[in-house]
Amino acid sequence: MSGTTTQSVPSVPLRSWWGWGWESAHPDDAECVAMGALLPGTLARPLPVPRVADLGIGAPVVQPPASLERLISGDPADRAAHAMGKAYRDIARALRGRPGRIPDLVAFPTEEREVADLLDWAGAHRVAVVPFGGGSSVVGGVEYRGDRHPAVLSLDLTRMGRVLEVDSEGRAARIQAGTLGPSLEDQLRPHGLTLRHFPQSFEFSTLGGWLATRAGGHYATGRTHIDDFVQSLRVVTPAGTSESWRLPASGAGPSPDRMFLGSEGALGVITEAWVRLQARPVHKASASLAFDDFGAALGAVRALAQSDLAPANCRLLDSGEAALAGASRDGSAVLVLGFESADAPVDARLAQAVDLARSHGGRGEPSEAGAPGDGAVNAWRSAFLRMPYLRDGLARMGAVAETFETAATWDRVPALVEDVRRTVGEAALKISGHPATVNCRLTHVYPDGAAPYFTVLAAGRPGDEVAFWDELKAVAGEVLHRHRATITHHHAVGRDHRPGYDRQRPQPFALALSAAKGALDPQGILNPGVLVG
Repeated sequence: MSGTTTQSVPSVPLRSWWGWGWESAHPDDAECVAMGALLPGTLARPLPVPRVADLGIGAPVVQPPASLERLISGDPADRAAHAMGKAYRDIARALRGRPGRIPDLVAFPTEEREVADLLDWAGAHRVAVVPFGGGSSVVGGVEYRGDRHPAVLSLDLTRMGRVLEVDSEGRAARIQAGTLGPSLEDQLRPHGLTLRHFPQSFEFSTLGGWLATRAGGHYATGRTHIDDFVQSLRVVTPAGTSESWRLPASGAGPSPDRMFLGSEGALGVITEAWVRLQARPVHKASASLAFDDFGAALGAVRALAQSDLAPANCRLLDSGEAALAGASRDGSAVLVLGFESADAPVDARLAQAVDLARSHGGRGEPSEAGAPGDGAVNAWRSAFLRMPYLRDGLARMGAVAETFETAATWDRVPALVEDVRRTVGEAALKISGHPATVNCRLTHVYPDGAAPYFTVLAAGRPGDEVAFWDELKAVAGEVLHRHRATITHHHAVGRDHRPGYDRQRPQPFALALSAAKGALDPQGILNPGVLVG
């Protein structure tokens, strides 16, 4: 043998085109079967992992000009990966080989000028443009529905992924919209700064996507939405480029940034933002407390939200959600608390919060609850990150496994939670003949209200899982409307929430939004069907 050695090249993880996250992290067939066995009425064996080759994707019906060819892909794999988001109904459609309208082309601009050139070309040829960040939308926000446009272009911003400028004195940074969460934090870390915005989709979503959907982060109090971090935006529209001044605050009329925050690519393409940063936290402490009564636990969370303790994490899991996460085995609800600071130890604040929760019936001692190895906290954290993958595994078994969120004032929260549990559960049993599990957790809390987040698990109707979920979601939407709870707290409107959004927004505002759409996008090419039109 010769003296040479061969070094193995580490494999590069691959994103799943049809499901959540990394291909290698998906449950295998045996794990899918084991999960399905917990839901009577599911399939005996998992549906096969879908293949792009089986979709029969034809040639694009439109060709870009030579000046833009270098930015554009017509590859079937690229097109399939940009056809949908990552909601349950997207996963179920992919598994059944029915992903809907596949974009004809996918563009990967590297600078703002190219975004403008692509919009100019698309407008001249009536090509629909669907802005795309990480593709993690769970409300139908990154797909095209309908047939009003002869062709569809998916505009992927992820090659615009740099932190362009850092103002350490003012603790702010100018960042390109296509920057994915991990890359954003990696680029800020040498400066000792953080954006401190960590949605569950953090690994697979972009700054521009957060801004366009008014995304909520992991932290339960204080700055819960990306809105709170914005200093200024640059947005390319078919009518021109909008750039707001970078200011700490302004009372000069309606905010131009507010018009584009939450616009979901229907008014323009966000290309850059100046965002407020923070020092990286060095002091952290967490705790969990158990409650025998969910109503008492709600009282504890309300008291915490109305105190000045400002926990970073204040998640309340009902008994079903706690059991699902492995945070409780005795039927109790669980409150997960967390504190952090860049400046001072947080143990005293944690102890105060635990005492406050105990005064409302919570079980847990400060010394035990604050221990680094708190089992309930760790179990919840692991389940939180793993859950989207498990959902896809259940979908392969023909099960419905999906979530939806809302927000309401404290006086409405208890009745809202009870009504959703009962009404959605009854509807699932009536539609499918199988009982459903409807769990709830509070993800964000405010002095005046909270954001309940519901999980629905049920055996689907084989081959008709999407219609089954759509029926359940419609029932849930009626309950939310009845309680004057929002159709979405942090997942945006997209296409799936459009009926609820139309009922929630005031009519004069709808007229103003429609006028803005007509002024900024006169050809109607930007994400058609989202928000307006």
